Amino acid sequence: MEVSFELTLQIVMAVLTGISAQVIAEFFKVPSIVFLLLFGIILGADGLNLLHPHELGVGLEVLVALSVAIILFEGGLNLELRDLGRVSGSLRNLVTFGTLITLVGGGMAAHWLAEFPWSIAFLYAALVVVTGPTVIGPLLKQVEVERKVATLLESEGVLIDPVGAILAVVVLDTILNSNASPTEIFSGLLLRFIIGAIIGGMSGALLGFILKNTSFLSEELRNLVVLAGVWGLFGLAQLTLSESGLMATVVAGIVLRASSIPDERLLRRFKGQLTVLCVSVLFVLLAADLSIDSIFALGWGSVLAVLALMWGVRPISVALCTINSDLNWREKFFLGWIAPRGIVSASVASLFAILLTQKGINGGDSIKALVFLTIMMTVFIQGLSARWVAKGLKITAVETKGAVIVGCNALGRLMGLLFKQRGESVVLIDTDPEACEKAQTQGLSVFQSSALDPDVLEEAGIESMGTFMALTSNGQVNLVLAQRAVEEFKPPRVFAIFPSNSPEETNPNKTSKTKISPAFVDQQLIKTWNQYLIEGQYKLGITHFQESGLSFKQAHFQTLIRAGEVLPLLVQRNGSLQVVQATQDWQAGDEVTYLLHDPRPELLKRLSGGSKTSKELSAEQLSEVEEVPLAEPVEESGSDSVTQPIKN
Repeated sequence: MEVSFELTLQIVMAVLTGISAQVIAEFFKVPSIVFLLLFGIILGADGLNLLHPHELGVGLEVLVALSVAIILFEGGLNLELRDLGRVSGSLRNLVTFGTLITLVGGGMAAHWLAEFPWSIAFLYAALVVVTGPTVIGPLLKQVEVERKVATLLESEGVLIDPVGAILAVVVLDTILNSNASPTEIFSGLLLRFIIGAIIGGMSGALLGFILKNTSFLSEELRNLVVLAGVWGLFGLAQLTLSESGLMATVVAGIVLRASSIPDERLLRRFKGQLTVLCVSVLFVLLAADLSIDSIFALGWGSVLAVLALMWGVRPISVALCTINSDLNWREKFFLGWIAPRGIVSASVASLFAILLTQKGINGGDSIKALVFLTIMMTVFIQGLSARWVAKGLKITAVETKGAVIVGCNALGRLMGLLFKQRGESVVLIDTDPEACEKAQTQGLSVFQSSALDPDVLEEAGIESMGTFMALTSNGQVNLVLAQRAVEEFKPPRVFAIFPSNSPEETNPNKTSKTKISPAFVDQQLIKTWNQYLIEGQYKLGITHFQESGLSFKQAHFQTLIRAGEVLPLLVQRNGSLQVVQATQDWQAGDEVTYLLHDPRPELLKRLSGGSKTSKELSAEQLSEVEEVPLAEPVEESGSDSVTQPIKN
């Protein structure tokens, strides 16, 4: 009974520590593995001596195996085939040719610098070819780089994990069975890939069929069916051929994602939560089981070996694997800089250390220590510096320019012209032929189709655009369009016009979580402004918010907005062009482009017997808009020229 209580206490302590580390990492906006490793070492034998993973015995191996299966399945489930197509060449090269470069380069570094025997050096290199989705995922959530770069890093981390694990098993088998021929080694590697792919593909398709044809299952039970299926296919693959289960789980996740199952988002959320729990517990346990003395015993040569892997082997691998890609040098530099190792390297290294010791082969503890040193250095150096490197290279999602605008109404066309005037790419989408024709006559790129079709959004180039805007006359449709864009393509900035009584408008927290920002003002007022634009009852102006008199100008501006006399459109802040939100706050240094309601041109035309015509701006006329000190009185002028800015 006492032993049972001790084991229970160990698991409880690991869970509490792991989740606490996740919470602290979320608060400080750093990769969670930093605190997981730190807390694990502090609680381990070389720290407070409270956590003793070795007491779990074989249970630790079982826990590691099942947790890694969930982690890799969740990684495959998050892979989008549409995104993979955009980086397929570079991704294929990184997973195949890049793995070979890392194996050879890492082995030479470990032998020449860390002074490991060749066999142990190449076993270490096989363990660290993986980059680890458990580290890359949280890291990219904090950094938010361009979608193309993020997709390549995420996909590499997921796909290379089983490749590295299988490769490490083959190298270990070669060490334990030194008489094996090269043909036997290669056939064992290929056979594991084939068996894993077949079992994973069939199991993923079967799970997809079950989820789509069993409507009687509740949401909770559906998620548990998938969990049971993942562990079942993992066990079947492992029973068929050892270490083929990792490949099977990844392939099953990819196939299930491609099956378009109902409530897929809920399943991914459930598996994501399980992954966070598994990663938290495993990292804490494995770090607590680490001997700090064994790391110090490695010497400076091992530190140089890891640095060579980070700053020599990885950049060379990325440069050669992306030589024919459309990636620019900034993106390649970031890919070469970021390659943190994660849970698969740590778990497999821990298991191999035990196996080598049991077989009487020296080097098991040294390999484990060097792998953990690699994890620590890559995570702390690359992970903590990723945000500053991305900002310095200007490849963050915030830096991404261009816009996809759904709605070729008057306001949508005006926003398109404003973006185009500032040198940004812009594409409009609408189903109305007449509205599309008007946009084309103004020199705008237009797709006459439904924005609900992801293929249309992809063809419009949404992956490379920084802003998505839904500006149709139907607020509920706008919300659906924006939500689909967030789920399918994750644009950096998503805006929509929707009614003030919608949950997204009344609950700002909900809006922020879904990354959909309310644009401009309420939907009803937008209809009015569209009418103003059609009838020419407006003027376009620009104003600056200076430090002096800022509070007065803010109050004056907000009063005009609430009165429906002014509609702010764009704000230039800190060198970045942003769409104005419905709850926008104004700061010193802001440059705001806005519309002012001006009924006089239409009134004068009617008094003079003129006909009612549209007076929308052209792209050339936009260049005539000048700076306007809006806080000062507007001059009474009888001019009906819509290109004339507001005068003081």
